[in-house]
Amino acid sequence: MGSTQFGKFHDFCRDSTLPVCNLFIANNQPPNAEFGGCALTGIHLSGDRNLSNLGSILLAFFGIVISLFLIWRSERKQAAVGRREIQLFLLGFVIIEICEIFSVGGFPIDAAVRKGFSAAHIAAITATCWILLLNALVGYQFLDDGTPVSIGLFLGSGLALFIGTGYIALDTGFHWTSVFTPDAGTDYRNIALYVLYLLFPLICLAVFFALETVLVIRILGELRPMFYLAGAGLLFAIGQIFNFVISTHLCHASNGNVNGALFETLFTLLSVVMLWVFWSSITEDDWPTMAATSTGYN
Repeated sequence: MGSTQFGKFHDFCRDSTLPVCNLFIANNQPPNAEFGGCALTGIHLSGDRNLSNLGSILLAFFGIVISLFLIWRSERKQAAVGRREIQLFLLGFVIIEICEIFSVGGFPIDAAVRKGFSAAHIAAITATCWILLLNALVGYQFLDDGTPVSIGLFLGSGLALFIGTGYIALDTGFHWTSVFTPDAGTDYRNIALYVLYLLFPLICLAVFFALETVLVIRILGELRPMFYLAGAGLLFAIGQIFNFVISTHLCHASNGNVNGALFETLFTLLSVVMLWVFWSSITEDDWPTMAATSTGYN
């Protein structure tokens, strides 16, 4: 297993700006530089400080405002299936964006505080992707949407994932135990965070898109919502390409002023908006009757 890259974060942290990378360094130096990559310096401030990622900070703030607006818009669709559940997903995204300002935004704060926000950022991503997956199950009417049981399932399981992932991230960053402490000699291998932060969210997203595709095509018999769903998936993929592939090239070309994290924030926000548009398109007035009839819940 010595030659495998599974669980190793060194190359990711060298080429991309990720919240997990803040957990592996002991100071406030740009994580990319710490791992031998291009340092994202951004705007120079007084006292040898930098505001490294102003674009991501502004877009994250914009994302918070848009998400709160979509939560309000969802509240007005009182007859819509999964209204409370989609609001929980949007609330999770708000938490992600708040943490992003202080984790990958490069806000000049103490290194320990940055680690705390980074741990919360990672935990929020894991829990929010899980909540999005549960949203896909709402349309199948396994549970009545908006009921205490449904909301309790969303909140309980999401909170469990948030606390569990958050603890592992905090232990990694602050070395409370030696269980999750990565060694630079192993290219910063951390199997737990690799699975919970990188693999598990991707699995949740893949299952979400698969379930929603079956729901729209096989049950609703509609095609128009698929354009919104495909658009959301494409926008998300573009954001990841910018962050994991193009980022280092942008950083070198701009002399450390900008990298792919800015565009990852932008395209992820657009993807979330498109997901809400998709949800709204399948929760029109005739949707509850159609879904109930097609799935046998009359």
